[in-house]
Amino acid sequence: MAVAAHLPDRRLLVVTAMPVAAFLVLLAALAAASPGLLEAGSLLTLADSAAPLTVLAAGATIVVLCGGIDLSVAALASLASVLLASWAPGLHGWAVPAVVTLCALAGAVQGLVHVAFRIPSFVVTLGGMTLWSALALLASGAATVPMPDSTPTDWAFTRLGGLVPSAVLVALGTMAALAALLRVTPLGRWVRAVGHAEPAARLAGLPIARIKVIAFALSGGTAGLAGVLLVARTFSGAPTLADSLLLPAVAAIVVGGTAITGGHGALWRTLVGAGIVTLLRVGLSYAGVDAAYESILYGVLVVGAVALTIDRSKVSIVK
Repeated sequence: MAVAAHLPDRRLLVVTAMPVAAFLVLLAALAAASPGLLEAGSLLTLADSAAPLTVLAAGATIVVLCGGIDLSVAALASLASVLLASWAPGLHGWAVPAVVTLCALAGAVQGLVHVAFRIPSFVVTLGGMTLWSALALLASGAATVPMPDSTPTDWAFTRLGGLVPSAVLVALGTMAALAALLRVTPLGRWVRAVGHAEPAARLAGLPIARIKVIAFALSGGTAGLAGVLLVARTFSGAPTLADSLLLPAVAAIVVGGTAITGGHGALWRTLVGAGIVTLLRVGLSYAGVDAAYESILYGVLVVGAVALTIDRSKVSIVK
């Protein structure tokens, strides 16, 4: 019985340690193949390339901690890129907060549909993904929208002191702000309580609907911010600009050790997961592997990570 009692703790230790160990092993392997990778400039360039993915996955992590999933984040980021490129000439510096706010509202609407009509988040956000993609196509005329004046987004694609990419600071700042929100306010405890056992949380009097709507709003807002980061480095918006980031974002969340069933996980784990995904992409490119195989690897990673982190006490029947 004593051994059985320690099994959950040991499993939690393994789930926590494995992502960090995998990141260090990947980094060491790539450094052995290319010693220059460990130089400060190379590491900062890697971090810079991971910034949009990190921001995109950060907000989506909160939805997963609630026991849901947001499949619309990449499509919403693409829509954000189109809106930002279209609005910047008229709104100038106000275009960025306007786009991020609109995306947060879009996320909140999805959350409201989810809780009001009791539709699974998978279905709601799958429909949302289609809707945002269609709106992006309509708004852009199915074409790339150039951004003639990059001034509104210069802050998101520069190097402070000529060394540190501003996008890295934006990604870390977003992670820190969300982590502080979850730690300092009751939201963190509420989110985990809902994800761990929603019926018990409801009996305890927690505002389930409000918690979920806030989680989806945060996910939408970070998707909008990720779209801003992408526009900053491409100087344009496009209806499919961020679409390829959906699977990597999900992979970053689950590979980092956040349980897809909710209740267990943390934002720092998603940060590690984003690092793993980025190192794998760089490693595949360095090895000369065709980019088409990346999606295959991400799919395998997602299935494997879910198998390791899933709380099977919640899924006694698998359909």
